[in-house]
Amino acid sequence: MLRFAANLSLLFGELPLTARFAAAAGAGFEGVELQFPYALSPPELAACLEASGLRLVLFNAPAGDFEARGERGLAALPGREDEFQTSLLKALDYAAICNCSQVHVLSGVVQQGANRTTLVKNLRWACPIAEAAGVTLLLEPINGRDFPGYLLQRTVEATAIIGQVGCDNLRLQFDLYHRQIMEGDLLAALREYLPLIAHVQIAQPPDRGEPDAGEIHYPTVLDALDRMGYPGWVGCEYRPRGSTLAGLGWMDPYRRAPTQPD
Repeated sequence: MLRFAANLSLLFGELPLTARFAAAAGAGFEGVELQFPYALSPPELAACLEASGLRLVLFNAPAGDFEARGERGLAALPGREDEFQTSLLKALDYAAICNCSQVHVLSGVVQQGANRTTLVKNLRWACPIAEAAGVTLLLEPINGRDFPGYLLQRTVEATAIIGQVGCDNLRLQFDLYHRQIMEGDLLAALREYLPLIAHVQIAQPPDRGEPDAGEIHYPTVLDALDRMGYPGWVGCEYRPRGSTLAGLGWMDPYRRAPTQPD
């Protein structure tokens, strides 16, 4: 049965970040993911996880100056190698304290110089260090409509980098929202890339809202993913159109039945 993780950077946004963990647990989630957890110190984040009983399954490595300069990652930016290395070590510190085994590495945008040669070089440095820490690094194709100029926009571009780097702990983060916008053909893509996929994310085009009625028929796609034997988490990285709780009806068929006492 599929396991769903609430993306606390987008879900329960009506609450302070530290309160979102308990809200996610109360809504039936067993795991959480964060885009950028760095507003909390590692001990603060670990305390939120322990108090809620939730597992942190994914977060992003620092992406540079995301707001002021529009940076979308450091891994592919020439001349920023030292900064990338520092950012990755920071992410691994968070992963160790919070017992998280997956970190997404953002590449960067071509307008700021991002290129595949630099990305491969940086990942070949990063993967052995992450492996020693028990962490899998992820690459995600991100659509060019929401993130113009992002270096990796199509699945084959990300998988080509994974092949070039040649490390077992570099895997694919497969966001169905981004894939639908750029390429579609979701079921065939899931079958083709499942051996490389370590994490799946969902949202509904075109507004990145709840995965309910809309462009993607998620009951079909999620059922297929389950039948394929996907073992990882499904990250709910969408923007609720109203309150988070009011929009969670789509998840009812996937909620686990409570354990009955003997």
